[in-house]
Amino acid sequence: MSDELKLVAESRNEFGKGAARRIRRANKVPAVIYGHGGDPIHITLPGHETLLALRTANALLTLVIDGAEPELALPKQVQRDPITGFLEHVDLVIVKKGEKVSVEVPLLITGTIKEDRILVQDQQAITLEVEATNIPAHVEIDGGALQIGDQITAADLKLPAGAVFAGDPEELILSIAPAPTTEELDAELDAAVAKAGDEPAEAASEEAAE
Repeated sequence: MSDELKLVAESRNEFGKGAARRIRRANKVPAVIYGHGGDPIHITLPGHETLLALRTANALLTLVIDGAEPELALPKQVQRDPITGFLEHVDLVIVKKGEKVSVEVPLLITGTIKEDRILVQDQQAITLEVEATNIPAHVEIDGGALQIGDQITAADLKLPAGAVFAGDPEELILSIAPAPTTEELDAELDAAVAKAGDEPAEAASEEAAE
């Protein structure tokens, strides 16, 4: 389940790039709150506390804005500096207890894959409809129990209580293939070396023809 984290926010009436730079220099983060038919609310969030909170996927935030009654919100879009990783802007969406939301939940492969097989993972996460206050941190798949030739689809996943996958139940999540033998690896290596050795000769032949 996602952690509920409290952040003390302040409303703001300054906008634009200059205002955003001033906010960030003060170790705060400009943010906008959307949801439930109201007008967007522009706020500032505490920089360090928000950075820590958003390390958790689908972090459920308890926002206290200008000392008002707390409201629950989920991160909708997070912009980070591509070099430093610091937060530049955050979009949030207001949620209510008991409300269903659509979120992307990471897939966690547990167990040890045996040496004679390899895991081919088609999906790293899955989109679920869950209660806003009961978002799972991840969905587990026991990789150690899988055999060569096994395929896991969305329908095979053990979802948390109340979670619903609204997509195609036949969507492939992962499969188990046999690991290549030493002979197969050697053959691939020999073929690659032979191909690399042929390329200069082929290029020389083409240049001579020109």
